[in-house]
Amino acid sequence: MHSPSSPAPAAGRPPVGLLSAVVIVASLGYFVDIYDLVLFSIIRVESLQSLGLSGPALTEQGLRLLSMQMWGMLLGGVLWGVLGDKRGRLSVLFGSILLYSLANIANGFVQTVEQYAWLRFIAGIGLAGELGAGITLVAESLPKEKRGYGTMIVATVGVSGAMVAYLIGQKFGWRNAYFIGGGLGLGLLALRAGVLESGMFESTKGSAVARGNFFSLFTNGPRFYKYLRCLLVGVPFWFLVGILMTLAPEFGKQFGLTGPVTGGLSIFWCYFGITLGDFTSGAVSQWMRSRTRALRIFILATASMVAVYLFALQGVSPNVFYTVCFLIGYASGFWALFVTVAAEQFGTNLRSTVATTIPNFARGATVIIVPVFQYLKSQSALGMVGGAAIIGVVTLGLAFFSASTLPDTYAKDLDYVE
Repeated sequence: MHSPSSPAPAAGRPPVGLLSAVVIVASLGYFVDIYDLVLFSIIRVESLQSLGLSGPALTEQGLRLLSMQMWGMLLGGVLWGVLGDKRGRLSVLFGSILLYSLANIANGFVQTVEQYAWLRFIAGIGLAGELGAGITLVAESLPKEKRGYGTMIVATVGVSGAMVAYLIGQKFGWRNAYFIGGGLGLGLLALRAGVLESGMFESTKGSAVARGNFFSLFTNGPRFYKYLRCLLVGVPFWFLVGILMTLAPEFGKQFGLTGPVTGGLSIFWCYFGITLGDFTSGAVSQWMRSRTRALRIFILATASMVAVYLFALQGVSPNVFYTVCFLIGYASGFWALFVTVAAEQFGTNLRSTVATTIPNFARGATVIIVPVFQYLKSQSALGMVGGAAIIGVVTLGLAFFSASTLPDTYAKDLDYVE
């Protein structure tokens, strides 16, 4: 519930524009975050083959390493989220960038699958902090009527990191791709100067209100129900990337395509679509003056394109397949809008905790989706396509219900505490 006396805004702060340092740094931070986040999926086959794996082990160990990364993100989401509300948004923004940059540099030196797995876990912890801290900082710094545009810029710049990851991986090889990603992150730390802490956060530091109490999200019924619905909106995204795109070569064989396809190029085209979709969904939410209506439109569009992917691609060419990957990405380009909605639902003393844990729990749902998918596809009556269809119906159905029942937060005043 809201505090009867909301903290006053910090005095003496200059107006923050859409191209201010906070928006630029959050955008570039998300760019490096996405680069490192999807890099493994892009270079999965090449990197595991160089470590001596082949055949079914490429799929099984690839899913295991992806799950290790997601377990790290689950843990990191809680750690960074609580830290962001207790110590500040900036400490998380730059601390997380430092950790995942160093971990990804170390990834370039791995010699065994076990080393690879644990370094993906550590990288996952680091990757968990950047987006939530960046979105929270931007949402609290910009005027309420413009913050949708600010998070739109963060998303559009950020998700393009996936396309760069593909190009770097193709041009320089998988080890150098990790080195380059780590180097980009370390270089980004030099931009810290000039970025101010959130005035809303600063104004809570002198109050008696508890900040970053993660368990308070579960001890209040209405608050937990709202938190759960925010989370469910984002779960389908990592079904799309973690299953449909990462396993594109395997699905391509199931569909009898006229030529082979790669997970890396599928992710490239998917994220190209997501880049444009994130821009569009942010603009639509501003034009409609409604976050939840925009979410519903894009979730329905995603469901339609998943149906095309699973049931209408038999015997088509790789180019048609990649076109559908692009369209799935465009339709599902509501990731930053989803995180923005989550951040806007809660008070300043819990906002970083929510905005950081929710996207990472949504990403971390992969650790549940992967074994469920493996079980379903092992059933002869379902196979890969039937198993993916069941997961798609459940995750997208819950996302649509959640987006339909959440309060709309367009231009909501965020200067309050729980």
